[in-house]
Amino acid sequence: MLKQAFLFKWLRLLFQQTVYSLNNLFIMKKFVLLVLISIISFSGSIYSQTPPSWTSADMYLAIRKLNVLGSVLYLAAHPDDENTRLIAYLSKDRMLRTGYLSMTRGDGGQNLIGDEQGIELGLIRTQELLSARRTDGGEQFFTRAYDFGYSKTPEETFNKWNKEKILSDVVWVIRKFQPDVIVTRFPTTGEGGHGHHTASAILANEAFEAAANPNRFPEQLKYVKPWQVKRIMWNTFNFGGNNTTRDDQLKIDVGGYNPLLGKSYGEIAAESRSNHKSQGFGSAATRGEQLEYFSTTKGDRPSKDILDGVNLSWSKVDGGTSIEKMINDIAAAFDLLHPDKSVESLVKLHKSMFALAPGSWRDKKLKEVEELIAQCSGLFLDATTSQQFAVQTDSIKINFSFNNRLGTDATLQKVAVDDFDSTFSKKLEPNRNLNFSKTLSVTTDKPITQPYWLANKMEDGYFNVTDQLLIGQPDVSPSFVANVGVNVYGELFNFSVPVKYKFTDPVRGELYEPLVVLPPVEFNFVNDNNFSINDSAARSQVYFKSNLKDSSVYNVLFKYPNGWFAERSSFSYGTWANNNNYASAYFRPKEKGLSRKETISLTVRKSNKEIFAGKKNVISYNHIPYITYFKEASSNLIQIDVKTYNKRIGYIVGAGDKVPEALEQMGYEVTLLTEKEMARNGLDKFDAIITGVRAYNTNDWMSKYYNKLMKYVEDGGNVIVQYNTSNRVGPVSQKIGPYDFDISRTRVTDENAAVTFLKPQHQVMNFPNKITEEDFKGWIQERSIYHASNWDKDKFETIFAMNDAGEKLDEGSLIIAKHGKGYFSYTGIVFFRELPAGVPGAYRLLANLIALNKKKGF
Repeated sequence: MLKQAFLFKWLRLLFQQTVYSLNNLFIMKKFVLLVLISIISFSGSIYSQTPPSWTSADMYLAIRKLNVLGSVLYLAAHPDDENTRLIAYLSKDRMLRTGYLSMTRGDGGQNLIGDEQGIELGLIRTQELLSARRTDGGEQFFTRAYDFGYSKTPEETFNKWNKEKILSDVVWVIRKFQPDVIVTRFPTTGEGGHGHHTASAILANEAFEAAANPNRFPEQLKYVKPWQVKRIMWNTFNFGGNNTTRDDQLKIDVGGYNPLLGKSYGEIAAESRSNHKSQGFGSAATRGEQLEYFSTTKGDRPSKDILDGVNLSWSKVDGGTSIEKMINDIAAAFDLLHPDKSVESLVKLHKSMFALAPGSWRDKKLKEVEELIAQCSGLFLDATTSQQFAVQTDSIKINFSFNNRLGTDATLQKVAVDDFDSTFSKKLEPNRNLNFSKTLSVTTDKPITQPYWLANKMEDGYFNVTDQLLIGQPDVSPSFVANVGVNVYGELFNFSVPVKYKFTDPVRGELYEPLVVLPPVEFNFVNDNNFSINDSAARSQVYFKSNLKDSSVYNVLFKYPNGWFAERSSFSYGTWANNNNYASAYFRPKEKGLSRKETISLTVRKSNKEIFAGKKNVISYNHIPYITYFKEASSNLIQIDVKTYNKRIGYIVGAGDKVPEALEQMGYEVTLLTEKEMARNGLDKFDAIITGVRAYNTNDWMSKYYNKLMKYVEDGGNVIVQYNTSNRVGPVSQKIGPYDFDISRTRVTDENAAVTFLKPQHQVMNFPNKITEEDFKGWIQERSIYHASNWDKDKFETIFAMNDAGEKLDEGSLIIAKHGKGYFSYTGIVFFRELPAGVPGAYRLLANLIALNKKKGF
């Protein structure tokens, strides 16, 4: 029921997404070419479920791009920090190799489309960012830094990230990408606000020197060479009430229209930025002049362009002058209706490039030519399976389909996947399908499909990636890759084709998704949190699933802390011995009356050999590929001394959170309330009504039920409103409470910040649980966000004061008002983070808020 409500919520929000802004201009030589190409408009779509297929416009642009040997690396802190308008302009107008280096994967943000948080949100935002790059033409990179949430200073950020480690990642990406110019979104001086923002600029400016110094991170030099960037430019901005642009800064108009694509760069950028759906960044397109401003922070200051003084031609490569002429000739002769006529010339170009001395630009352009040969030939090279999962020790059938759609001189010579390697000498006939299948064994040493940054236990502020060559890589490597050798005009070309899971959805049609490798058996705890409430036994339930039909027996052992008694510590599971896929164990605390959180896990053995004990987790949204990751089987064992008063909770779903599940585990009866339930049902049956995070931001219908909610409070009810934001997504314009208050951007980001009790005798501090300093220990990420401000001080009471270091105390994290016979509360306290994390004090405090309207004598 909960998941259905969140799905419904997501579907509604998805249709609310719009489009963003950004820019620039393209000049054509021949009018007829302009007319023809503009007819073949390029579709800058979001996630493409089918194999990439270029239009003639894309091919022509790619040919012209072969003659541009320049690169720009944009650098900031998070997904959605990047300037998609500038990236689209640099990539598609200037035809530069353009990349975006994001320090983090956005793990610590809020989620507008579902209840995923932490690494799951980071996985979603990674794919949203990759979808954005597919739209605006940029390449994507990451460091190992973990987005631990809002940070107010770069010092705090570096304490968590391990500055030297993340600096080494930035240097690594620079040395591999070899940008001529770096552009930062934020300055080193703090105008970007977020500590991560400032930290990203500091790292970029330090890496400018370090990347060129062979004594810095010398372990990288067996793979790369030192690299000197020409300059770093800060892309100044005017947003968030902070205008850092000035007339004396370098200005570039990036708002032009590209007739080849049929779009302005502002339109392309809007499509790109609108991929950040989890952050509610649907954006409106812009057209016309759009100026971007730049200030130099390192290197020589340009006068006209950020690439002043950079040689962008083939003359920078020994022997490259003749290459430039060949490319110009191919571009001039390009036939929009018959791109295959350029293939033979492209093959000759490839041969000439290959004869040059190896180097970064020569190697990069060779790959671009190879892709052009495939696209201009109309070669369709497909390797798919009808199985979504490949299981270790099992087999998988791969279907190959090849088509020479434009009749190029092409002969299939080899197909290889893992241990399958077959040679051919098969002429690919014009527009004729060549189909065949092969069943392959999935060996025990075939790695499960795990995002590489999650393969090892992470540190507090960064992912523990030890393979140097993986650092910076944006995504997980494909599980299976077909190497397809095709002879085109006498030259052999090897094309890498990832094997995909292909199926037909009755609504969306033919879809391609990643093929995932699974272990033979999966184990997991049913609940993330297992509670011993008031010293009762905590029931821990384990779920196991076989992905194979065999008769193996697995021995499973619970690993639990010393402070607990276990009524059952092990069990055996025969994969096909019975139909019961669950087993339970009960744990009792040895010491009574405590509130604590500890961890239990599993050890699994097969034939006395320890195997992976974990389970796949799948995240599915239409705008990104399916995401699969594996989590080792572990769970929280929580002893909590908590009393509850009141039973029935109405929960108005907001942007998505896991608070309702936590309430149910505490013993409350939870009913999810959508607009339909609010309209049809009376509220008096609920002891308390809680609004989910951002409920007033994401539900425009909430204002219709203001009077109904306030009448419920007046008659003795209890309404608890969790945080809403005052900006960007659905700013709160309607009234929320019975008395006036505003919502600020004040937050306390230090999860260990001291909490001052302003009214220790208040009911919320004493009934039914006595709240003490112990209840604020063990919190994660932050204390509170989006505090109340400017409240009616005659009506509202404040309970806590808290602050981050160097800031004044703020009392807006929890405000409570008596209204008629009932109570209204607004809180920025991050219950949505602390409850899923199993923080005992958060449960006790929320139980007291729920009990406000049923005061007992004490």
